Order: sequence, then structure tokens, then C-alpha cells
Amino acid sequence: MSQDLTLDGLAVPLRVLRLLATDFGHLPAPDVDVSTVFPDRLRLRFHEDLADFETWRDALGIAPDTVAYREQGGGRTRVLEASIDYEGAVLELTGYGDLPAPAGTAA
Repeated sequence: MSQDLTLDGLAVPLRVLRLLATDFGHLPAPDVDVSTVFPDRLRLRFHEDLADFETWRDALGIAPDTVAYREQGGGRTRVLEASIDYEGAVLELTGYGDLPAPAGTAA
């Protein structure tokens, strides 16, 4: 499937990225992922702080109750995930944040 895909096949998520850069250029910069495996998706990831994820979630009008929460890394990392259809692409947001070590344990 992806072996026959041309750059034109990624036009939708790339167009959405351009729109986001224009409309939300003042927001924190995410890691951006466009993939030939999922040519209709644009993924934005935030590794520094969950506050950046929340800033984007709010700006895009994603309801807080639609955000999925999980932990990874043996419970050391919080992960927030949300997605919406945005201008013809599936826009996925993922935020990562450290969980504080329990009191009395070494970090």
C-alpha cells in the first residue's frame, strides 16, 4: 500500500499542518509525525510537559472528557491521548509527563 503512495498522497495531513502553523503558530511546538502507513493522520506529540498538550487540546476545542489517560514506564510516565477529525485528517495529540516519585523513594 504505502509503496505506491506519492507525496501527493500525504496532501491532507500536510495541508492540516500548514493550517495549524498559520492558525496556532503561537502555541508550543510539538513533535510532528506524518506517515505513509496512515496517510490520513497527523500526529502531534508533546514530550516536555502535559501543559503543552492541554494548551493544544483547549485551542482545538477537544473536550476534556474525551482525553484518554494511561501510564507507561512502570508507572513513571503519564500519557494523555486525544484525537479529532480536523479539516479532513485525523489529528492525534499525545502528551507525556513524568509522574513524581512517591514520597520517601529515590528518584
